[in-house]
Amino acid sequence: MKPTSLVAALCAAPLLVSCGGGAPTPAPAPAPAPVATPATVPVAAAPAPDEAPRPFVYGVDLDTVRAGPFDQGKMWTFENPPVEYLADKYGLRLDQRWFERARLGALRIPSCSASLVSPNGLVLTNHHCAREFVSQVSRSGETLLDDGFTAQNLADEREVEDFTADQLIDIVDVTDEVNRTLDALPADQRAERRESLLDEIETRILAQRGGEDAGYMVEMISLYNGGRTSAYVFRQYTNAKLVMAPELQIGFFGGDPDNFTYPRYNLDFSLFRLYGDDGRPLSTPDYFRVDDDGLEEGDPIFIVGNPGSTSRLQTVAELEFRRDVSDRGIVELLRSRMAVLDAFIRAYPAEAEERDLRNTYFSFANSEKAYEGQVGGLEDPIILARRTDTDRRFQAAIDADPELRSRYGTLIGRMAELQATKRQVAPGFSAFLALTSNDLESATLHRALLAYQIVGARQGGAPADAVQELVDELLAVPQQHPQLNRTLMEARFRDFVRHYGADSEIARAVLAGQSVEARAQAVFSGSALADSAGAAAAIQGNTVTMQDPALAIVRAYLPMYIQFQQTVGTVFPEEAEIAADLGRARYEVYGTDVPPDATFSLRIADGVVTGYEYNGTVAPVFTTIYGIYDRHYSFPGKADWALPEKWQGPPAGLDLSTPFNFVSTADIIGGNSGSPVLDQELEVVGVVFDGNIESLPGDYIYLPEKNRSVTVDVRAILESLDVIYDADRLVLELRSGRLVPTEREADQAGR
Repeated sequence: MKPTSLVAALCAAPLLVSCGGGAPTPAPAPAPAPVATPATVPVAAAPAPDEAPRPFVYGVDLDTVRAGPFDQGKMWTFENPPVEYLADKYGLRLDQRWFERARLGALRIPSCSASLVSPNGLVLTNHHCAREFVSQVSRSGETLLDDGFTAQNLADEREVEDFTADQLIDIVDVTDEVNRTLDALPADQRAERRESLLDEIETRILAQRGGEDAGYMVEMISLYNGGRTSAYVFRQYTNAKLVMAPELQIGFFGGDPDNFTYPRYNLDFSLFRLYGDDGRPLSTPDYFRVDDDGLEEGDPIFIVGNPGSTSRLQTVAELEFRRDVSDRGIVELLRSRMAVLDAFIRAYPAEAEERDLRNTYFSFANSEKAYEGQVGGLEDPIILARRTDTDRRFQAAIDADPELRSRYGTLIGRMAELQATKRQVAPGFSAFLALTSNDLESATLHRALLAYQIVGARQGGAPADAVQELVDELLAVPQQHPQLNRTLMEARFRDFVRHYGADSEIARAVLAGQSVEARAQAVFSGSALADSAGAAAAIQGNTVTMQDPALAIVRAYLPMYIQFQQTVGTVFPEEAEIAADLGRARYEVYGTDVPPDATFSLRIADGVVTGYEYNGTVAPVFTTIYGIYDRHYSFPGKADWALPEKWQGPPAGLDLSTPFNFVSTADIIGGNSGSPVLDQELEVVGVVFDGNIESLPGDYIYLPEKNRSVTVDVRAILESLDVIYDADRLVLELRSGRLVPTEREADQAGR
């Protein structure tokens, strides 16, 4: 599933499409500003009145294609749960207490979702959400990512760093306060005032709760692209330990070939435990019990988690720009950097393991497949025809109301004009993508961009504290292996050549008559910024000059970079303003019947356990443990389907008929990884970890006929803990809520 961590990695670079709708500011010496995936902006554009008739595709007249009732998804907010819809759909009359329990049992952890599954702070999430923590707690001589980890006793659980678990305890709607304040201002002042206003509200509500010292956190959540605003109050837990994570080969069984596919055989789960300030396991009444009786086909389920971001409210013009320019550029970037990482990992396995580059590669491979699927969906004329019909209906609803027409009537058309403006600098959306990413960019070029600003700031007499901020940022750029540094530099040079052309001014200036390889070697060998120690000495000693070979690269691409920045710096603020206005318009037209785009905030999605037709046959609703052995023996010697030692055999006592993975129609996206899958009694029946290949266009349209979420069945988790890992202590806790400190005591309790 597309991880939010990739979005963060891309957002680490200066310029480009802003992650949150903010815009980079043009400047002679470019300053790092968020960049990355396409901004989430709402709604959709109606075709121009004189647009030519569209052709027949797949035997379908595109002008007759109509949007489905849930094209914009079913990621419902807890502010406005779909009580009547769920009653009509499933015959379930769910009360406020039911939704409160669903909210309090769910957690948000770094880049993923999770849930409390015992009264003793036990947390269930995905294996792929735990990988970096598994690597983090590995001790000298251990390879826990490969070998797995099971804390046999409570004392064996290993403390993890930089782990947070956010429990949403309250939601405060501040829409009226925000809109009243902003509506009184001129349009060009609203964006800046909105940011400060939200900070003020956040500070006020946090103070009412006792502040951060009381263990609370407040986050301002914008829905409908700013049309609605809520303050989410979290109880934040920061003391956690790793309890269990299976081997990589079973937690990521099938590897990249099976990623985003179904039928699937993947034990993608892990367990953490939250601890209180007293050092004891957290005692909490807010948890989900485990239902080891399981599900049957046709049963309704609910997924409660934090979908990262969707773009279902974007206009068709925006989607077409993504198809042709921005998303396509991300795919190309990921492919080129994956090739660099793969070659390095093969050539320098020890160094790669030390830098945790396998996890980085897995993340990029996952994201490349996801973005490729998104671009493929945008190339499907049926999908765009459905989105066009959504736009047409929305525009018609606006035009039918004189007040709405006067406020919002021209905005969809104006958004289309802005996309045309961005196309004038289209190569920049790829060539300058992720210039300051620690994983995607050469560290030398990363430092060079910062050093260019430092040298310019010093020469211009900038305040010392402003210069020091840039110096600190440069010193924080991590050291890269020389080979990786050079090959990433070569990849950036190829970006300039590929997107602007070999004969372009920027390509000629960057390469200076040399080959890509020779130029990269010359820059690396001649720059004071080639490694972290040399860069620190040079920048702190004020010996770096504009003549440094790496700074010469910045000077070479700077004219085109500034031109690009000037264009997007003008477009992005207006896009954000239009997006917010269209969000308000959509809410005024449809209310909460249409859910807002995902914002990595808590949502509840309903669905049904059911299979689907694929590849000329039918996908089973449930796969079983039998299937992992079929895959293992059907691909002899293939690493992606090689079983860990504990699983080979199979071991005596393992029930091969145990359901392993299953599919449902629930609406999910990246960020939902690790979300609990619940039955109507709010008992855990699984943990969701992926979508099928047909779900990849789900960023901008939900198609329940084919979209499926893929879940690890809780019965497979319990069976593997019991038989494979001999973790009776954990099985006892999951089934009964009882915490015993040792495996021996658990064995005795089971007799």
